Amino acid sequence: MNLLAIETSEAACSAAIWRNGDVIEEYREQPRGHSELLLPMIDALISESGISKSQLDAIAFGRGPGSFTGVRIAAAVTQGISFGLDIPVIPVSSLQALAQGAGRIAACQQVAAAFDARMNEVYWALCSADADGVMQLQGEEMVCAPDQVSQPQQGRWLGAGSGWGAYAEALTERLLPWLDQQVPHLYCHAQDVAVIAAHALSQRDASVTAAQALPLYLRNNVAKKNL
Repeated sequence: MNLLAIETSEAACSAAIWRNGDVIEEYREQPRGHSELLLPMIDALISESGISKSQLDAIAFGRGPGSFTGVRIAAAVTQGISFGLDIPVIPVSSLQALAQGAGRIAACQQVAAAFDARMNEVYWALCSADADGVMQLQGEEMVCAPDQVSQPQQGRWLGAGSGWGAYAEALTERLLPWLDQQVPHLYCHAQDVAVIAAHALSQRDASVTAAQALPLYLRNNVAKKNL
């Protein structure tokens, strides 16, 4: 199976190709300009992988939560490629992908993933590795104040993501009995989106159509209003 994955939910832009278990990735940390970076990244990966676009079987994308602009870019590019090539889409939680990357880097089994959602809130999810080493969401993703995030029931957890950098004190106090360590300066990678998507496809039919490839925002009010 040849799978293309893209991820632009935060201040990093990346694309990856998963080919029968092997992954190659283009990654750049850059807060803006993801729409200009993404398509050249994809073209470079196609060239490096030695496959043609017509040989892609599916496309996966980080569907959020995250930056509103970022998740819209990922969804729009995904829809365009899916429509053009007539291939299915696998939406992947960006928080789940962050946890997958934390597990890959820190060799941990349980991750408390947090993005800085601004407005004194975080995007939050607890994720645990399954028997295949793929992070799975435990409970629902949420947006809330750092002192209101869901707490684990047991075990030792690694805190990962920009939320831990922005609200370290409040999150540490909330998870102190379970917290092992923190990696706040960690962004999502498309290679981790690819691993999660490939695993999901191997377990069940996790794909959707291009029209159903929609971003997840969690928060309805996109801007703080002055009353």
